[in-house]
Amino acid sequence: MNDAHRTADAEAPAVVADFERRARRFQTPCGDGFLIWRAWGSGPPVLLTHGAQGAWSHWIRNIDALARNRTVWAPDLPGYGESTMPPRAAQAAIAEVLATGLLELLAPELPLDIVGFSFGGVVAAHLAALHPELVRRVILVGCGGLDTPVGEIDLRRVRGLEGEERRAAHRANLLGLMLHHPASVDELALHLQVTNGSRARLNAAPLVMPDKLLEALPQVSARLDAIWGAHDRPHPPVDQEKVLHSIHPDLDFRVIAGAGHWVMYEKPVEFNHTVLELLARPLG
Repeated sequence: MNDAHRTADAEAPAVVADFERRARRFQTPCGDGFLIWRAWGSGPPVLLTHGAQGAWSHWIRNIDALARNRTVWAPDLPGYGESTMPPRAAQAAIAEVLATGLLELLAPELPLDIVGFSFGGVVAAHLAALHPELVRRVILVGCGGLDTPVGEIDLRRVRGLEGEERRAAHRANLLGLMLHHPASVDELALHLQVTNGSRARLNAAPLVMPDKLLEALPQVSARLDAIWGAHDRPHPPVDQEKVLHSIHPDLDFRVIAGAGHWVMYEKPVEFNHTVLELLARPLG
């Protein structure tokens, strides 16, 4: 590893540690242990739910922008990060864990807005369907589960690799699934990919595919909007927009140019502007 890599590798954990230092930390019941919550900022609450193989840090480039006027709540979802496994590997069980936590931590401020990325968007939709009293708005970000064809994904084996070979495989996998432009695969993205992936215990695939979001959407009475990366590999926006509009015709579907699946990391300025605009819109 060259000197530039060593320096950048040291900086990425420091970025994460700074967010950890500034976060207010809470825990609520989850299975045999706890759901871990972090909060930043002040103002009306917004809940951020991360994707599969992720953790709160999927939102690391968005938290500060949203926290200027909002209280940002970003849990590690059950089976990810520091949170324990849910009582059952089912969307209803995960929704109950989140509902319990929201009522314990935020009861006077409910209902709240949710921005859900990929698996976290499916979680948000099920929570809104099962507990409409808790959720007033959901913004879906790059979600699957709509019974549409999966796009072209290119993933490499990482197990057994070491050093630069392992690093190259992680980089290729970020480009093969999560990010569009090679320059987006920086040291922080690589650090989050490795760290979050190593702590992921829940298999999210059967909780999303093929149609778990589609099952929940007809029961969602909250305001529903969506943000997609134009180059989302697993869930191309054209297919997803058609299905979403067929169920929620007034849904505002925004596409951000130059971004892949992990749109809020790859194009944070554009994403933050878009999500703040959608959050500010009247519910009617």
